[in-house]
Formats: sequence, structure tokens, C-alpha cells
Amino acid sequence: MTTPEEEANAFDEAPIRLGTQLRHARKVKSLRLKDVADRSGYSESLISKIENNKATPSLNTLHRIAKVLGTSVAALMNENPRRPDIVMGPQQRPIIQEIAFGGIRSDGTEAEVMIPFGASTMLEAFLVRVQPGGSSDGQRQHEGEEVGFVRQGQLLLTVAGTTYRLKEGDSFFFPSSQPHGFTNPGDIPAEIIWVNTPPTL
Repeated sequence: MTTPEEEANAFDEAPIRLGTQLRHARKVKSLRLKDVADRSGYSESLISKIENNKATPSLNTLHRIAKVLGTSVAALMNENPRRPDIVMGPQQRPIIQEIAFGGIRSDGTEAEVMIPFGASTMLEAFLVRVQPGGSSDGQRQHEGEEVGFVRQGQLLLTVAGTTYRLKEGDSFFFPSSQPHGFTNPGDIPAEIIWVNTPPTL
């Protein structure tokens, strides 16, 4: 599992740049870097590097910072609001990548966005890919419900302290208020269609 400071060592260009949006959201709330750091549990250094596009936050890290700022990941990534397309081809779907150890971009987990960011919808959906040994960076807990379907590979899904082993063809459902996280214990990449309602990212 990465630490916030290990994430701060990542200097690759992010697939979706968030620094300007994060800084703007912080200033709109009249918050200092220290305020965001104290409330999110991350260091001022990490927050500053993310704002300056010198570190790429993981999905969980970004979710926690967005919550402090009173916004959502979807709003932060929606640089060009427009009417969402009905159909999106493979090259039109943004991919959110997470960071592994020591600033090396992870081959662990990525989420391909299936519903355009900024769309006014009651749910959000991702095609989540987890490489062997890849995992969520800790557990999340928020409002709503989640449903998923394993298209390929295996997934160890932990919900409220209980771990379930899923294989290709299995599905799952749980209230998002229960702490949840996952890892891929197999030797091939796992692919999961993952849907949340309401949108929480």
C-alpha cells in the first residue's frame, strides 16, 4: 500500500491534469494548503505537488481532497463542460490511473470512465482494471450503493471486514456506507464493470 508521501514522488504527467481545478476549488473555499492538509490527513507538500501537477493522486486520495473542498472528482475533471455523448468510443473515455511505490506509475489499478464527467446523472460507472497484485489504496466509505460484474480474472473484495473471492462471471452489490476495498490475487489482469449511485467521485 502506498503512503501519501510515496505518491508525492510521482512526477509523470497525469492523464487528466487536476492542479488548476484543485487550486481554484481551494481558493473558492478560502482554504490554505495547511487547512486542506489538516482536514484530509495528507501533507502540505503532497497537496502542493498535486496542485502544481508534480504528483498524480490516487483515486482515494483525490476523493478525500475533493470532499474537503466540498466538490467531487467528476467536477474537478470536467474541464470542458458539454452535453454528454450518447456513445463513447474507446479513445473518448478518460482513464484514471493510480500510483504505486516510489513514484513509479502503477501497473496495479486503473479506471476507465464509462459515463462522461460532468453529466447530470444518478450514477457513475467505470471499467476497472486491476493487474495481478494490484489493489485499492486502502478502504473507502461513503453514501450510496455499488454493483459490479467481474468480466475477467479474480477479485478479493472486502466489505465491512469480510473478504469475498470473486471470479469471472460473478457479480456483487453492497451499500457504500460499509468500508470496502479490493485486490487482485490472480495471475492475470482482472476487469470489473463497477457502478456507483449516487456519483461520489
